[in-house]
Order: sequence, then structure tokens, then C-alpha cells
Amino acid sequence: MTDATDSSSTEALTQASTHEGGCACGVVRYRMQSAPMVVHCCHCSLCQRETGSAFAVNALIERDRVKLLSGDVKLVDTPSNSGKGQRIARCSACQTALYSHYAYGNIGDSLCFVRVGTLDDPSQMPPDVHIFTDSRQPWVQLPVGAPSYAQFYKASDVWSEGSLQRRAALFATAASRAS
Repeated sequence: MTDATDSSSTEALTQASTHEGGCACGVVRYRMQSAPMVVHCCHCSLCQRETGSAFAVNALIERDRVKLLSGDVKLVDTPSNSGKGQRIARCSACQTALYSHYAYGNIGDSLCFVRVGTLDDPSQMPPDVHIFTDSRQPWVQLPVGAPSYAQFYKASDVWSEGSLQRRAALFATAASRAS
């Protein structure tokens, strides 16, 4: 992945099939019913703290394309770098974080940031972009040529055309609800 056109690599890998995942205890199961729009590897200090790891890998996908197959999730409010917070969907039994809703424009609840590590085969969703690399751990080496940003980025610089269209549809739907 070396340029903006490569963000379609995740889309191409995953377009043909759905992807299932779940929590650590097996109570919650879900299905992503299409490819994500983009996959982030976030190195921000809050993701590090919340995951207990050096980064979080999130697949951004429309909420209506994530189907809960079994179990219940509990939404937990937590801080975010923007200061606007996020709501993390956790298994009500084992508390595994499955996805988040960030205060992302007016589409926060319509967009899921699915934790790629909860997929049955996370190897199918490699990051399209590394973000907040200014706070990455010094021992984390990014792949050569991987798109990376000290903070965040402009979507049109990273996302595929198809993903940008899906994003625009989310904003249009939100705007029509607001009027």
C-alpha cells in the first residue's frame, strides 16, 4: 500500500464475501455484510490505553452493514482524542470491545469502527493507513511505504472512490434526517 489508490486493496480483498467475528467468550457474534470503507491502524495514546496495546486496528463500515447474530452489546461512553467521546460496543458478558461509534460529523451512530482483531480472520483486513503516528510507540515499525499521518488525514487522500461515495451517502442520509 503505497498511495491513495491502494486503499481499495482492502475493498478488493473483502468485497466478495462477508466477514464474521465475535467476542472472547463466544456470546456475541456479528457479521460484516460488505467490505469496510477503510481500515485504520490508530496509534493514538487513548487507543493504546483502551486496548492495552500499541495500537488499535479498526474497519470503518456503515452500521446497517453490521449484523448482530447473537448476544447483546452494551454501549460504554469513553473519551476520544477529539474531546467529543466515543461509544464502545462491548459484549455484555465478557466486555470485549467489538466496535465503536465516534462523534464523526453528524454520522457517528451510523458508522461503526469494527475492531479487526475480533474478526474470525483478521488477516483479511490489513490497515490501509496508519494514523496518529506522532504518538506511536518507538519500537513499532511501520511497513515500508505504508500511508501514515502524524495525526489524521483528508479522506479523499486515502479512501477509494467507492468508499468516498458510501461516506457521502451517510452524510446525505444524516442531513435529510436533520431537516
